[in-house]
Amino acid sequence: MKNLDIKNNWTVLELQKLYELPFNDLLWKSHELHRKYHNPNEIQISTLMSIKTGGCPEDCKYCSQSIRYDTDINLEKTLPLSDIISQAKDAKESGATRFCMGAAWRNLTKSNLAKVKEMVKEVKSLGLETCVTLGMLSGNQAEELKKAGLDYYNHNLDTSEEYYKKVVTTRTYQDRLDTLKYVRDAGVKVCSGGILGLGEENIDRIKLIQVLANLEEHPESVPINRLVKVEGTPYFDNFEVDEFDFVRVIALARIAMPRAYVRLSAGRDTMNDQMQALCFFAGANSVFYGEELLTTKNSTINHDRKLLKKLKINTMNNSDNNEIKSKNISKEKKLKDIPVAINNILKPHVS
Repeated sequence: MKNLDIKNNWTVLELQKLYELPFNDLLWKSHELHRKYHNPNEIQISTLMSIKTGGCPEDCKYCSQSIRYDTDINLEKTLPLSDIISQAKDAKESGATRFCMGAAWRNLTKSNLAKVKEMVKEVKSLGLETCVTLGMLSGNQAEELKKAGLDYYNHNLDTSEEYYKKVVTTRTYQDRLDTLKYVRDAGVKVCSGGILGLGEENIDRIKLIQVLANLEEHPESVPINRLVKVEGTPYFDNFEVDEFDFVRVIALARIAMPRAYVRLSAGRDTMNDQMQALCFFAGANSVFYGEELLTTKNSTINHDRKLLKKLKINTMNNSDNNEIKSKNISKEKKLKDIPVAINNILKPHVS
């Protein structure tokens, strides 16, 4: 029997109507689907490490690592394997189930591919899921990474195709879509999302979700970033994204891609506890753990632990990796549990 929740033919109008619903109605719809496909009181923890920082030839206007902008980031060599393994062990001890490695490359050279394959194998041997974000890939490179044991490849679309040309000129939107196809064809799970705060309109955010949800298979992981404004980049003076608009995008992603893990990614250090709680209620069920994301600040581990404890949200165990289970919860139980979830959201407001 066809699952009517899962579709790959969303229209802009359908998604726009959802996005523009009264806020409570939108969150109710997204939360119902969230409870159906996921444990609403459990999140997946990832850790992101920069294995090669700075010197990227791309001109992404938000990025601190581009050689085109005068930022405080210095060009560094690829880190030795021993440093990466040490940080991966620390990440696992802190509760992470996935270890993500990022490099400021446009694409992969043969020598760098060999290094990354070794990193993937070693991190995988620790019992962690592996993810890399390395720029554009060829089909053969994606297959090589799959053979090495790679679980996820991250390659964000950033924004809508229409707005994209105002953000990046050194690679096309189709280049990004091609990389996602190579990753999928190789049997590696897809991690792809976007950034809010690039100067885009709400319609661009809606179209971003449409493109992701209309891929032949939905991404297993959908990171939603709030722009981290870095001095020296063209977007340093951009306006902050409205908190409720951000939560609406989280809810829309959950409705359009019910089985995906929707991740609160960069910019979480600018979100207060109440905003993050609303995001969890709307359908976010993954975060990056750690003091730093590549070259930008992140919420502290101590603060995250206090927040999750306050909300009574548990972190996924390593033994739960790769599990995306449909929760067959009865209607009666859903109705009974929803007030509890709402109460958890309201708790941070109580002195």
